[in-house]
Amino acid sequence: MDRKFWNGRFNLASRVLLAVSIAGCTFVDLKPQAQKVRVLAAQEVRNCKHLGKVTASTAATIGFIARDRYSVTEEVQNLARNHAAGMNGDSIVAASPLSEGEQSFEVYRCINP
Repeated sequence: MDRKFWNGRFNLASRVLLAVSIAGCTFVDLKPQAQKVRVLAAQEVRNCKHLGKVTASTAATIGFIARDRYSVTEEVQNLARNHAAGMNGDSIVAASPLSEGEQSFEVYRCINP
């Protein structure tokens, strides 16, 4: 086989390997003020003040490779926690299931509502 053929195969293989290796990575960091925002269940916010709703989304795939569900969930929650902190919220509750990298959350203030 000629060298061009093998270089093309190697290049494609390295791209696929790179995509697979970063598919499980998390790219969204929590802002410092969002680190105290908790992810709670609906029954835990009965005595809290409802502040609003946020929808967070991130890439569920990299090219044709599906990302690790745990990483996507963590990113979406981090984005929602960042938004909640900006609304002076201290808790979020999932309002919809995670679907294609998108999820909605209700934002609450539970400490000193």
